[in-house]
Amino acid sequence: MAKILVFSEIQGDHVKAVSLEILGKLAGHTVEVAAFGKIPEKGMQDLAKYGAAKIHSLSGSNLEQYSPEGYTNALHNFIKENSYDMVFAGSTSLGKDLIPRVSATFNSGMASEVTNFVMDGDNFAGTRPLFAGKCYAKVEVTGPKPHFITVRPNALGLTDSPTAGAGEAADTTLDAGELRATIKEIIKGASEKLDLTEANIIVSGGRAMKNAENFKILDELANVIGATVGASRAAVDSGFAPHDMQVGQTGKTVSPSLYIACGISGAIQHLAGMRTSKVIVAINTDPEAPIFTKADYGIVGDLFKIVPLMTEEFKSLLG
Repeated sequence: MAKILVFSEIQGDHVKAVSLEILGKLAGHTVEVAAFGKIPEKGMQDLAKYGAAKIHSLSGSNLEQYSPEGYTNALHNFIKENSYDMVFAGSTSLGKDLIPRVSATFNSGMASEVTNFVMDGDNFAGTRPLFAGKCYAKVEVTGPKPHFITVRPNALGLTDSPTAGAGEAADTTLDAGELRATIKEIIKGASEKLDLTEANIIVSGGRAMKNAENFKILDELANVIGATVGASRAAVDSGFAPHDMQVGQTGKTVSPSLYIACGISGAIQHLAGMRTSKVIVAINTDPEAPIFTKADYGIVGDLFKIVPLMTEEFKSLLG
């Protein structure tokens, strides 16, 4: 049976949910997990609950914070020493940067941005969107092992009945090697909200928001339902929101369970970034807006009247 590693990331007092999604999908296989840094107790419990047989906390000199070269060297050595056949990771900001680098050091194949996959014995077969989500391709990885796969956050979803693993803890010291460049400091953004690519609920505003100040009504709704606020390209280009809030082909691709589009017409560029959302709710004054062709629920009306009503209703429902 293939020896499988899931590379995880620590976020606060837990691990990123995409790791648990992958573990749940790999039920029936013996899977180990590795993350840089000391994994918190809550993270250890969650990883064991979702099937991790062994959990490695990776550390070493020059590995206290992310550096592309140091993490690549260290993870390469760890994978090689343990002879893993397959390595899974989330298609997060860090994962998109790190995993292709590690794959290149092995001269191995890689499948990126997978939204679903099956394991037939030791054989992997995945699905990933192409051409901005207009079609899907079935992908396999061939060539020398280990094979590398990154999975889009929220695409698989968390299983309702996870198969627990032993969750054996192991501390591993690694060598980052000689670094040509080091990162002295990483300054966190002011927002404590999840990044758009990892958020389970997103409320986005478009050009119809009229100005940056009006985004506060989306913030109020987001605070009530635990969402992250996004924006369309039109809103960003108009200066209503920063680029890191942009959802779309030239922004961030998201797959939340719930996407609420407020005053967004539904241009192809925007749809490309959110069409894989599980449930889409659209609010727009134009009944012919393209967003309604993709929405599961549509409200034709003024977002400045509807969004505050939704906020109050959710407050009532959520106690």
